[in-house]
Amino acid sequence: MTTTDTEERPSMSSRPNILVICTDQHRFDAVGTHPGSAAITPNLVALAERGAVFEQCYAPNTVCSPTRASMLTGEYPSSHGLWANGVTLPEGRSLVSRELADAGYRTGLVGKFHLASAFEGRTEERLDDGFETFAWAHDPFHGAPENAYHRWLRERHPALWAEAMGDVVTPDVENFAHENTRFDEMPAHASYSTWVTEEVGDFLRTEDDRPFFLLANYFAPHHPFAAPQEYLDLYPPGSVPPPVGGPDELATKPTLQSEASRASYVGHGPSFADFTPEGIDEIRRTYHAMVSQIDDGVGRILRTLREQGLERDTLVVFVSDHGEMLGDHALLLKGPMMYDPAVRVPLVVSWPDLVPAGHRVTDFVGVHDVAHTIRCAAGLEPYARDQGLDLVAVAREEREARTYAWAEYRDSGYPYDPPAHTTMYRRHDSKVVVWHGDPDAGRPATGELYDLADDPDELVNRWDDPAYARRRLELCAAVSDLQMLHEHRHADRVAPW
Repeated sequence: MTTTDTEERPSMSSRPNILVICTDQHRFDAVGTHPGSAAITPNLVALAERGAVFEQCYAPNTVCSPTRASMLTGEYPSSHGLWANGVTLPEGRSLVSRELADAGYRTGLVGKFHLASAFEGRTEERLDDGFETFAWAHDPFHGAPENAYHRWLRERHPALWAEAMGDVVTPDVENFAHENTRFDEMPAHASYSTWVTEEVGDFLRTEDDRPFFLLANYFAPHHPFAAPQEYLDLYPPGSVPPPVGGPDELATKPTLQSEASRASYVGHGPSFADFTPEGIDEIRRTYHAMVSQIDDGVGRILRTLREQGLERDTLVVFVSDHGEMLGDHALLLKGPMMYDPAVRVPLVVSWPDLVPAGHRVTDFVGVHDVAHTIRCAAGLEPYARDQGLDLVAVAREEREARTYAWAEYRDSGYPYDPPAHTTMYRRHDSKVVVWHGDPDAGRPATGELYDLADDPDELVNRWDDPAYARRRLELCAAVSDLQMLHEHRHADRVAPW
């Protein structure tokens, strides 16, 4: 796969700045660029009006780490090897941030990274990532001393930090005063999202002759669901549509979905069954409030770009790592389920004069295409394992997008017993989800099949419908072929024998 199809690589003087803004657990329809969305996001709408919206962007996995590794390598999880949360990206994978640093870019990370474990207060293992600025904070709560948000909060808002930490004499991960202010319930000016926004602004205002690459990772709208009051006020009761589907439909779905409805994250997270309809409505409104706070941050960042004279020379990508069920299909959070709310995400790409303004792409693309797009924009050398597309070329209609969407889940979150493994393949208006089973999975093989032309909300499972037997056979055969195509042969072949 070549870096550019017909153009020569740009010289250093013409290489763009690159800004990637990534949210966490942000579903495709919770943004104002989506038709009919309840989300109030004027700044993201304005960004989309200056660039391209990709309406069918799918994450290659429904949890954080595998997709984030895909976004920075250009590989599917079955190729790069970071197949689940709690796994470290294997050696030998090339991160585009490292490549940009080697090519002379000033590089920076603000927020979450999650290409290695950061569980229960541990500090995430630092990879050969190339980041010159590394303002790391896995989430608002993390007790590791390297949590840059906590250092900022202690310096800028010491009273709030002390209230959240409890005993400030010996602040450590075992010492959170849960009855006091939670870190996700900070006022807006002291919140994790505001910290990300301000750190990004400081980075952009730093004078440097080099082009920059900056990855700004917001933690919101990831659960737990909480937002400052001024954003909650934007969404009164009834302002966000109710969930799609409900418990009754699960009778025709794989049994693990009923388990997850009763116990999200294998009992480690809030579950649909724990809430009344009013409680689910509050969650949905709070989630949208979290998105609106991010939108305000995006607006501040884009204004800083303009004020610093950087806007015209900067490629901006707004994307997320995966979605959130929000009560749809009687489910919360995410997991092995491959409904669009869990696996489809917003994607906006803006680059003045190069990405057509106001353009909408309806073909399939993936989060892993971000890495390939960056490589092309910066004129980097090709990466042999790159499986992505150039989103700029797709937006300019210089190349076609994919004819399919693909995602894979390999017991990637809190482990199920027996393990849960799913693969999703969508072609045109047909979507199949294979729930891998015996002999090794310890679960019966089953699946889901949706005719999206007649059932866009994925309510009626046609997996066992005789009228769809031929379509199921064709789709499952394609799944087998694509698994072979996406997997990586990890050792280089040096001779025929």
